[in-house]
Amino acid sequence: MPHLPTIYRLGVKELWSLVRDPIMLVLIVYTFTVSIYIAATAMKETLNKAPIAIVDEDRSPLSERIGATFYPPHFLPPAMIPLSAMDAGLDDGNFTFILDIPPNFQRDVLAGKSPAMQLNVDATRMSQAFSGSSYVQQMAIGEVTEFVQHYRGTRPLPVELVMRTRFNPNLEQSWFGALMELINNVTMLSIVLTGAALIREREHGTIEHLLVMPVTPAEIMLAKIGAMGFVVLLAAGLALAGVVQGVLGVPVEGSVTLFLAGTAVHLFATSSMAIFMATLARSMPQFGMLAMLVLLPLQLLSGNATPRESMPILVQRVMLLAPTTHFVSLGQAVLFRGAGFSVVWPQFLTLAAIGASFFAISLSRFRKTITQMV
Repeated sequence: MPHLPTIYRLGVKELWSLVRDPIMLVLIVYTFTVSIYIAATAMKETLNKAPIAIVDEDRSPLSERIGATFYPPHFLPPAMIPLSAMDAGLDDGNFTFILDIPPNFQRDVLAGKSPAMQLNVDATRMSQAFSGSSYVQQMAIGEVTEFVQHYRGTRPLPVELVMRTRFNPNLEQSWFGALMELINNVTMLSIVLTGAALIREREHGTIEHLLVMPVTPAEIMLAKIGAMGFVVLLAAGLALAGVVQGVLGVPVEGSVTLFLAGTAVHLFATSSMAIFMATLARSMPQFGMLAMLVLLPLQLLSGNATPRESMPILVQRVMLLAPTTHFVSLGQAVLFRGAGFSVVWPQFLTLAAIGASFFAISLSRFRKTITQMV
């Protein structure tokens, strides 16, 4: 059976090794501060300051009203360009939208005809092109309707739809971005730090020193998992309180203690996975390449960016074996919806089972690796 004093001393050794590695310390600080802030504020998913240009071939009061409709924060002030510059503006990437108002547009509108405006969209800018097209259409039609009827209004619908937005009433993208980035970084740092700790032992030759000491492979693994997990857990707690709640002002509905408890169980699973990956790699570059192959599906297919229900059935079933799937579900339930332990206990149980399985597999592989070195 592992001895706790031995694990504690080995864990302290791991922490001192981490303190002497300035690159890793910078990575930890950046990941749980700047990275979270950027994910919450810099990557806008809604329409924000989209560049738009207008080709006004009519030059009428109506066309001027349409041009004055587009203003920040959804759009930048529209640039008035000639028809000959339209294709060049799109080809050079200067504009996402170019609205072409044809000649005699106001006259045809007042005559009861149905003139057509042309909206040219740079579809390579996916996030802006998708939502911005409907924005431009609604704003232009609204101005035309108000110009003709002398008031802006819509027809009453036979059925009234009352929308109530729960958990994020103002649809603040920063709330979702900050918390999901925090969850992603917990997974990434746990794998990188734990795997690097084992690779560092091999590259520096100190693994041979451990082999001649009265320690078991299980104690070595538990020390690395415990030490690196403690660092990531502490950094996650500080980031949640200081960056997410403090700087960004994101409200946390549930218990922070419950979330950190779930994070600890998740760290046990991902750190055990990192030990297994480190036994397969022979150097840090190899481990880095292997980590990229593992982290990308863990983060993209766990349900943090898109609902799992929209994924293929095979992907949904395979990702049930990944700890990130259940950690994302646990984190969203606790942090967003204020769920208690009675709601998220299945995720706790599943994460513990996955962690125990990975630990057993990693321990077996680690023992074989040590035997080959001897």
